[in-house]
Amino acid sequence: MMQIIRLIDKPEYKDKMANWFHEKWGVPLEAYLESMEDCLAGGYPVPSWYIAEDNGDFVGGLGVIENDFHDRKDLAPNVCAVYVEEAYRKQGIAGQLLNFVVEDMKKEGVSPLYLVTDHTGFYERYGWEYYCPALGDGEDEPCRLYIHR
Repeated sequence: MMQIIRLIDKPEYKDKMANWFHEKWGVPLEAYLESMEDCLAGGYPVPSWYIAEDNGDFVGGLGVIENDFHDRKDLAPNVCAVYVEEAYRKQGIAGQLLNFVVEDMKKEGVSPLYLVTDHTGFYERYGWEYYCPALGDGEDEPCRLYIHR
């Protein structure tokens, strides 16, 4: 059965989670480890990390960080690294993760949330609204920045 786990509740997942995100996104492992260590050392709610687990396997995940490598530093915090394993897509897992993180952050007094993406039409299904363009670090073309209030 799929469940969403917060790193703050399962600190022993840190290394496995950092490796999983690193493998999915190619961002240096050290960056994930540092962010997760910050979370566990009292940084929660920002940064925060979440994983969807199904029978011991990581099938999806996302994080909440200050800025997801874009030029709108004033729009924070950002949901980042949203990923669902291909075999588990189209089952609502991303939506469950997004809804979970929005509610978890609201409980901690963190709202609104932002995210950057190239997708159109996906995040709107879960209450996100297009907010403005943002230029990703090292990018020539702007991406879409969304807000969840």
